[in-house]
Order: sequence, then C-alpha cells, then structure tokens
Amino acid sequence: MQKTDHMFQNKEITEEICKRLSKNIPNPKSELIHDSDYTFLVAVVMSAQTTDVQVNKVTQTLFKEYPTIDDILRLDQEKLQEKIKSIGFYKNKAKHIIELSKILKEKYNGKVPSNREALESLPGVGRKTANVILNTLFEQDTIAVDTHVLRLSKRLGFSKSDDPLKVEEDLEKVIPNKYKNNISILLVLFGRYTCKARRPQCEKCILQDICCEYNK
Repeated sequence: MQKTDHMFQNKEITEEICKRLSKNIPNPKSELIHDSDYTFLVAVVMSAQTTDVQVNKVTQTLFKEYPTIDDILRLDQEKLQEKIKSIGFYKNKAKHIIELSKILKEKYNGKVPSNREALESLPGVGRKTANVILNTLFEQDTIAVDTHVLRLSKRLGFSKSDDPLKVEEDLEKVIPNKYKNNISILLVLFGRYTCKARRPQCEKCILQDICCEYNK
C-alpha cells in the first residue's frame, strides 16, 4: 500500500482504513452500560467529559436501583446528585437528567425521540450526544465527534481541523457510505485501545503503513 504524508487521504486509502478497522472490530458497540433507550440516553449525557469506565461504575448501581424513567423522576435533584457525584460536572448532569426526563414523560410518553431537533431540545443534549443517540438507537448514519474521533481524524488524514463540527463535515465527505454507520464507534474503540492520545501503540497498529501521522 502506498504511503502518504498529506492530510485528506485518497479514496483508495480511506476505504482501506475503514475496511481494516471493520475487520479488526467486527461488532463495534458502545461500552456504556444500559438496558433501554432511556438509560442509554442518560448514560450518554453523563459521559460528557467523563470516561465510559467512570460512568459505568455509577450506572451499574443507579440503573439497578432506578431502572425506568418513572424511577428516576421519583428522585429529586439533590438525591440524584448524591448518586452520581463521582463523575465530572455531576450537579449540572443531575439537573439535566431530571429536566430531560420530565420532558420525555410529558411530550414523548417516556420515549426517546428519533429526530435531531427533538433530541437537541432536551437539556444536556448537544449535537454530539444527539448523533450518538441517532446512530446507536436508531441506526442513522450520523457521525459523532468526540476526543477520540477528533484525534484519529487528524492522525489518519481525514481532516485538518480541530473543530468538531468541521471534522464531522469532513468525515461525511470522505468516509464511504457503507462505513458511515459504524465509523464513529470504530474510531472511538480504536482510539481508546490502540491509537491512544499519549502513547499510541504504533508498533502493533494495523494502520501503520497508511497512517499520515506515522509516515510523516
């Protein structure tokens, strides 16, 4: 495979990257603990600027004690804060979870909506969270850009930008349609375990020969 040292990979190399990632991670799934659409939404809201590992430590207990939207709504904000205080920004997140739960109950019969406008109107739900929900729960080809996706997009030559929205737009342009549904979670998992921020495992990376960063 021809090496490259420029940003924006050509179509052949981009397709090869996606192909190798898909083969390496054949069944990519979110690692957030959840057992319903509602608990997944709550978990994603809690995961902002917090690791999935830390969120799972909280939710494995929280969702066992309070598994439904009605159970969560029986908690007041202070009690929910106490339950999730080990995660970052827990006060704001508790407030958002109570507020969005009330809205879901009143406007959507307790169901998580499947359109972007409705999702982004919920407290604590921005574009990235909405993209995760639309992609994971409703199998829409949305691309969520978190820190892993941002980092790998630059290293692999998909985007030159540090702006999540611009990176999302660049990925929409360069990723082949058949890989768009899984590209976010593939990059997240690959970035979490192989192409790490501080100590990328380049010596055993399956993309070493076609990685822009490695071949500069």
